[in-house]
Amino acid sequence: MAGTLQILFLNPPVTGNSLSRCRSSHLPTTHFPFSGNCPSIINYRLHLGSKFSSPVRASSQHSNKGNGCGDDLPRATAKNSDWLKPLSGFVSNNFLPLALIGGVALGLANPTLGCLADRYYLSKISTFGIFIISGITLRSDEVGAAAEAWPVGLFGLVSILFFTPLLSKIILLLKLQPQEFVTGLAIFSCMPTTLSSGVALTRLAGGNSALALAMTLISNLLGILIVPFSISKLIASGVGVSVPAEQLFRSLVVTLLVPLIIGKALRECCKGVAEFSDRNRKLLSMMSALLLSLAPFIQVSRSRSLLLLVKPAVFLLAVVLGVLLHLSLFAFNALAISLLSTVSGGSESSFSKKQNISAVLLVASQKTLPVMVAVVEQLGGALGESGLLVLPCIAAHLNQIIFDSFLVNVWFQKEHELKSA
Repeated sequence: MAGTLQILFLNPPVTGNSLSRCRSSHLPTTHFPFSGNCPSIINYRLHLGSKFSSPVRASSQHSNKGNGCGDDLPRATAKNSDWLKPLSGFVSNNFLPLALIGGVALGLANPTLGCLADRYYLSKISTFGIFIISGITLRSDEVGAAAEAWPVGLFGLVSILFFTPLLSKIILLLKLQPQEFVTGLAIFSCMPTTLSSGVALTRLAGGNSALALAMTLISNLLGILIVPFSISKLIASGVGVSVPAEQLFRSLVVTLLVPLIIGKALRECCKGVAEFSDRNRKLLSMMSALLLSLAPFIQVSRSRSLLLLVKPAVFLLAVVLGVLLHLSLFAFNALAISLLSTVSGGSESSFSKKQNISAVLLVASQKTLPVMVAVVEQLGGALGESGLLVLPCIAAHLNQIIFDSFLVNVWFQKEHELKSA
């Protein structure tokens, strides 16, 4: 594991960004006091601006002198834009966690709307919509590009669907009140990988995004077959409850697989849908996040009275357990990749390529929330109160995104330092 992490931190994945992009090809190099630096372009423009701005400014001051307006209005507008731009950028970059937190807060503040939404089955409709969007945004050509790294992808699938669910047996040994917190995290460990954040973070890290997409697609499709039986054997037997695996499988096929196929068929059959999807991937991602936020909103609204009885210290402990779950998955995958790299040929192995390592670490160490919510919906309270099962998993979902985003940011900083050197 130490070797794998050393590869990533000392040689982070290349994202293709270059400092040379800062240069401007249409300006003569003689005007730059520091050749090749972006600030020189800014100084050049400011130098030009200082020559021509004085008469205009004088004219403007003269014309405004009579009415007393001066430059107050432009200054106020510029001041407003100065804090609006960072705020909008922060919201755009962190839309998913903000939407999930907003759903939980709204469910606690006004449970009436959430109970009304639950009465009209909006949770099932939202899950259906999430997977339609996933099908619409799925590009077929990217899946074929992952064929070269198939051994790495195969390990990722085995880790996601078979190795990491075994942690549920350890999680169930813990005792918390309410016990649904522990059971919910155990169910969460049996889930396939995330539908979007793993692939998105792999792209940002400069990893093998085609491999990440292939693992995401295949693990979620196979997860429909495997998850019901994993829960039945690993979790339900431990708490003395029988899970209708066959019924759960049929429900997941209707809720997850059917909309995914519909979305993919729309993309392949209608050229306009594919073009719209490619142009508006950010918008569709936000729509998917909003649909996903309906799940915690409804679940928390339904269980608000029970949630208010939970001691803050107990919930904080459940949050810490979610963090430890993600760190355990990350450490296991890093150690396994390091061992497989040594066994399969060292530096020449596909397990030694930084792009493949980042893809497996990010995708195989995450667990999906929408599938977990769909599973809990189909259980009908067999393993406990739905809201109490989902709430610690929402925290775990947010924690894994925050941790991996921080990790990708560290990789970016290391890459920038290497390029500067």
